[in-house]
Order: sequence, then C-alpha cells, then structure tokens
Amino acid sequence: MRTIIFLSILLLAFGFFGFNVKRLVGYLRVGKSESRGGNAGSRMKNVLSLVFGQKKLLREPIAGWMHFFIFWGFVILLTAILETFLQGIGENLSFSFLGVLYGPLVFMQDLVGLLVILSVFLALYRRNIAHIKRLQSTSHSRFDANLILVLILLIMVSMFLQNALHISLEKSPARGDTLDAGARFFSAFIASFFADSSPGSKDVAYQIFWWAHVGLVLGFLNYLPYSKHLHIGSSAFNVYFSKLGPKGELRPLSLEAEDITKFGAGDIEDLTWKQLLDGYTCTECGRCDSVCPANITGKPLSPRKIITDIRHRTMDRAPSLLVKMDDAGKPLVDGFISEEELWSCTTCRACMEECPVTIEHVDAIVEMRRYLVLNESRFPPELAAAYRNLENNYTVWAFNWRDRAKWTEGFDIPIASNINDDFDILYWVGCAGSFDIRYQKVARAFAGLMKLANVRFAILGNEEKCSGDPARRSGNEYLAQTLIKENIETLKKHNVKKIVATCPHCFNTLKNEYPDFGGTYEVVHHTQFIRELIETGRLKLTDSQKSRITYHDSCYIGRYNGIYDDPRQVLGSMEGTELVEMKRSKDRGFCCGAGGARMWMEEKTGKRVNIERTEEALSTDPDVIASACPFCMTMLTDGLKAKEAESVEVKDVAELILEALNGAKLDTSAV
Repeated sequence: MRTIIFLSILLLAFGFFGFNVKRLVGYLRVGKSESRGGNAGSRMKNVLSLVFGQKKLLREPIAGWMHFFIFWGFVILLTAILETFLQGIGENLSFSFLGVLYGPLVFMQDLVGLLVILSVFLALYRRNIAHIKRLQSTSHSRFDANLILVLILLIMVSMFLQNALHISLEKSPARGDTLDAGARFFSAFIASFFADSSPGSKDVAYQIFWWAHVGLVLGFLNYLPYSKHLHIGSSAFNVYFSKLGPKGELRPLSLEAEDITKFGAGDIEDLTWKQLLDGYTCTECGRCDSVCPANITGKPLSPRKIITDIRHRTMDRAPSLLVKMDDAGKPLVDGFISEEELWSCTTCRACMEECPVTIEHVDAIVEMRRYLVLNESRFPPELAAAYRNLENNYTVWAFNWRDRAKWTEGFDIPIASNINDDFDILYWVGCAGSFDIRYQKVARAFAGLMKLANVRFAILGNEEKCSGDPARRSGNEYLAQTLIKENIETLKKHNVKKIVATCPHCFNTLKNEYPDFGGTYEVVHHTQFIRELIETGRLKLTDSQKSRITYHDSCYIGRYNGIYDDPRQVLGSMEGTELVEMKRSKDRGFCCGAGGARMWMEEKTGKRVNIERTEEALSTDPDVIASACPFCMTMLTDGLKAKEAESVEVKDVAELILEALNGAKLDTSAV
C-alpha cells in the first residue's frame, strides 16, 4: 500500500512539474526568433565554468563559497534523494550494490549535507540580520528567498533524521544491515540519540521523516516554476545559449523589411526568446545593482528590476498571446519600466560582467531605447541636438564637417586621399580627436608617436564620419546604420585593411559591429599599438617620469574588449613611474558616466557618476590620472574641477609616452 501511494504521489508531482515546464517553454515562443546554436564545445565550456565551477559567484568569496556548497550539495544529494525514492518501493533498497564506492558516496552525502545546512544559516543571516544591501528587494522576493532557504534546510534535516532512524532500526534484528553507519558519520551520530527508543516508536518516526523528506523534495520541485529560484532549472540553459561573439555587439535591426511595423521592444513579444529566458533566469541576487554606476549614484535604474520586470510581464502577457487573446494589461515600457530608468544606463556592462548566469541586461535596455526613439520619437531633449548634428555634420557636436581635419594644420598629417592611399595603417581620429580642443592634443600626441616610429599611416580627414556609436547606443538605429554604411563605403574606397583608434567607442564599433554590415578590418586600440611599438623597439623611452599614476579603465576597451594589460604595460614601461590601482579596476572598474550617449545627456538625479569615480581616483593620491578614452578624459577633468583638485592632471597614455621620449619636444600643442 505504501508503495502504491508513493508511486501515485510521485507520478502526480512529476506530471504537474512537467506541465509547468511545458507552460514556461511555451511562453518563450512569444519572443522573436534568434539563432543561439552552434559551437557546442565553447557553450559547454561556459556551462562547466560558470554553472558547475561557479566562476562568477566566487568573485565574491563569502557569498560565492556559500552558494557553491548549496549548489554542489544539491548535485551530490540527488543520489540521496534517489535512494529515498528507492526506499518508497522497498524500505531497505539502496545503492549498496556499488560495493566499495558506496561508503565514500554516503560519507560525501553526510559531509555535503552539513555544509549545505551551514551555508543556509549563513544565507539567512546575510539576508535577514546583516541586511546586505544588494539582497534587499521587494517583500515578496524576500519572502520567496527565505521560503526557499527554509525548504532547503528542512530537506536536509529530514534527510538526516530519516537516515539516522534507518541506521538505528537496522541495528535491531528486524532489518538487514544494508547501510554503512560508519560512513554516514553525522547520521550515525544522530542515531545514537534514538538508541533507547523502542523499535515501534522508531519505525513510526522513520515513516514520518521519510514521508516528510519526500513531500518536501516534491513540494520544492513544484514550487520552483512559481519562484524566483526558477533559475535552478534555467541557468544552465541560459549560460549555454549566451552570446559567444564580441561581448558588447548589438543585434542589428532589419530596417528595410516591408513587413516590419515596429522597431525595438515595447513589450515582451518584441524581445527575443533568449531575452525572455533571461527573465526566467534572474536570481535577484542584486550583484548587477551593486556594480551599476547609475544605481550606486542614486539614479532610478536597477538592472535587476529591468530583468524581473521582463519576467513579470511575460507571466502576465504570454498566456493571452499564445491563445491569440487581447490583453489589457500594462505594456513592458511605461507600464513596468519607465523612460527614466532606460535613459539612466551608461551601457558600461558592469551588470553583465558580474551576473553569474550571463543575463544580457544592456541588450534589452537598448532594444527598449530603440522602441522609444524609432517608434515614439521619445528621448531626452539634449539628444535632439545630437541627432541633428549627426545628420547634418556627421558628428554629435555642432561643428562644420569640413573642419574635421583642421586640427592637422601645421602638423603635416597625411590624408588618405592626398597620398593616393599610400599607407599601411588608417588612424581613425574620431569626433573628439577632430573637434574637442583638449583631445586634439591627444590626437597630435599619438600622431607624433607614429611619426617618430616611422609608421606609414594616414587619416580620412573630411571623409571620416562619426562611427555611429552614440546613435546606436541611444537607440537611433536608423541614423547609426546610415553612418556605418557610409563609412564602410569610404573605407572600401581607400582599400583600408588595418585601423588604429584612440576612442574606445569608435574602436569597439569598428571592430565588433561593422562586420555585421560588411566592413571587416583589423582594428586595434592605440594603447595596444603603442605597446607594440615599444616592444619592437620602434619607440625608445629615454626620459624618467617620476610621477604617481592611477589608470582609469574605459568600459569600452575593458569590459567590452578585455584590454586591461596593454595600457598598464605601456605606463609601466616608463622609468620612475609608480602605478597605483583604484579599488575598482580592470573588469570591476567603475564607469566615468559618459557611455551609452550619456555624454550628451544631463545628469539630473542623484550624485554625478564622474564625481564618484573622480573621488575614487583621488583616494590613491595620484599626480596623474591616466586615461585612454576622450569621454573618460572629459568626465574626469570635469570631476577634478568640481572637487577643486586641479593640481592633479588627466592625461592620455599617448601623451605620457610622448613625454618619456626625446620626441617630447615635438610640437603637439593645441591648435
């Protein structure tokens, strides 16, 4: 009778779980199609590293190891759960047929069970007593998290009590000795407390805890589809289907298809199935919020909320779409997510770098920006001027495009059309190098370094147009693609093969996004190129630079392209330089606040992001803050002015290297 009841419950539980899995997978069909297949080897490597190795979680040691033990505890304890299910068929059935392997297996079950209990208590303490900031969310999420932790704790306790009573019962003549009580060291310890109980009372207690364990496991399984801990089932799939190409590459919009009536994402049916899967997979751990520059400085943006809002809207909207019913609920944009949230993002990718399950927050935000710009013509008023300038002057600033090469006057910079394309490398100057008075010095410094190294280079001059990054990151895909395609035609005309760029935003766009439109080149950042020139002896540093330097990582060469060592190696090659790191550096570096077209938007809420970063830089007591990006240079310079710390200088890596050369006497003064 016990076996029939158990098998019936098991069938019902797994049947209901299967129904929910089918329902959730069906909801993903509401999203747009997107190819995420191919390269199974690399995808499995990601799963092994991030899911089973818990690589990103271990970036935060205490929480990481806590989660590591809980995760692996459940993986190992699946064997204990299966053994419990076997005992539903026959009370003395076990994995003892494994012979010599059985002892180590049950030893690991007890050891891991203890570690899981300790980890659960630590998690409850961090969430409810220590009040770790990133773990504080809505009351429902707090309840959900605590319920899951308590369920895990009860599953462990019921497992130990069930095993302990089984061991105790098997010491009586009524049962065979099928369990290695010595290997189950903790269960055997608990069993000692039942030594004086009668076999009958122990059998009743065993039955109670066995059924409790089965009920808790099956209840936990069927609660998951309705919990934020759905990620237990979806995270491996989300990691497997994560983006394998360039980290920050945006999906191009098809702007010419006649059947498209809406661009970007205003609701969940406009997102891809992978973006809906991101919603399922969010653990609400808050790691994204804890590193988001907008969130840290008091802006309304919460990357966690963006993703959980996608999940909540999916659960509301998807059922009606699957059966082709009208839905009167609130749309994703405006109903769940506000414009202010979307425009607060600097697209720095800190959230994506930190996310343990590879959720793509920035891609979803840009899709919603595209919807606002292309369908609703809604964007911050400051961007209206930037868009007009891009359309008329091919730059975000109100300068005449004919003056793009004016910075070269008196400096003999070769222009591609003037030298019949007789060059090896194209220097992509960018809008800042062409028009910003301060960054013109950097353009001249870098050009000076190439001249000293006898590099055969040229610039496009007036033929160069904005790379399209500001328009693209702000959602104006139409304008961005127009600029991209026109630039590709120009590059094709001059048969360009290799490009070096001083602006990380131009570098990233040219390298990672132009290939989507037919423009494939070898693209390097100027810090990489300078390192190569130094290592090959084409630049020889002669002057000592006795200064204390802290280097600020640009998000678009750092987190977007993994360039951390090159600029540091270049700075470290200068004799007498003391290079000091900020607390947040490299892949944990803090944004300057200018990315995602924020450079051209006012910061009206909370603390300014550049002030936060400037304060961190000043805490290292530097003589110089080194940068490798025109936007970063502007934001940090403004930050120093605001902090009245103008004795500290902001200099580009190229300027510092030129000063360390005899070529420092080369005239690179501002135009």
